[in-house]
Amino acid sequence: MTLDEDDFRDAIGAHKRNVPDDQMRKFEGYMAEIFGAFGMDLGSPSTDITPQRFIKALFDSTEGYEGDAKLLKVFKTECNGGPDCNSSQVIEGPIHFFSLCEHHALPFYGHAYVGYIAHEGIIGISKLTRLVRIFAKRFSVQERIGRQIVETLEAMMKPHGVATFLEANHLCTEMRGVREFSPQTRTTFWRGAYDSDAALRSEFLTACAIGTRAT
Repeated sequence: MTLDEDDFRDAIGAHKRNVPDDQMRKFEGYMAEIFGAFGMDLGSPSTDITPQRFIKALFDSTEGYEGDAKLLKVFKTECNGGPDCNSSQVIEGPIHFFSLCEHHALPFYGHAYVGYIAHEGIIGISKLTRLVRIFAKRFSVQERIGRQIVETLEAMMKPHGVATFLEANHLCTEMRGVREFSPQTRTTFWRGAYDSDAALRSEFLTACAIGTRAT
């Protein structure tokens, strides 16, 4: 089964971005003014086009707003009603990601684990990585990314359950503010069978811990 592209893009909040060249040049001028005011010497060979590089890097780092058409394909489940259909997990991770905190526009980075229990459909394993990165490559917060992943998988596949575990370092707490050294923030989201079955949650988190130690 294949999802309707327009409905899918609406569901994940995706839209095609179109920033004209003249507007990009204007943004580069703003950044040159800011960098110069903050102390950067823009007259050296290594910095003369830094504003241009910065704007391009920022645009590339937020490409998740445009979605990913390759996520649309969902395959018929292979469970066939067997006795373990409600408990057999698919777990992918660690899926490494980078994002920009919407509070300070500073990076946070880490890894995610995604688990699901198939019901009506399955998707290719690589699509779980694509899904994480669609939501990570936006201005966001860690909690929202985990919630968006589970909600999208629920809508796409109608699974028996979905789980996410995200662990990340936030530069907004390392470079400024309390200036903690390498703090890690962990968030989980449970839906369906994971929400009601502690054994499934334990199995999922054990797999996450084993995967993290192996990286």
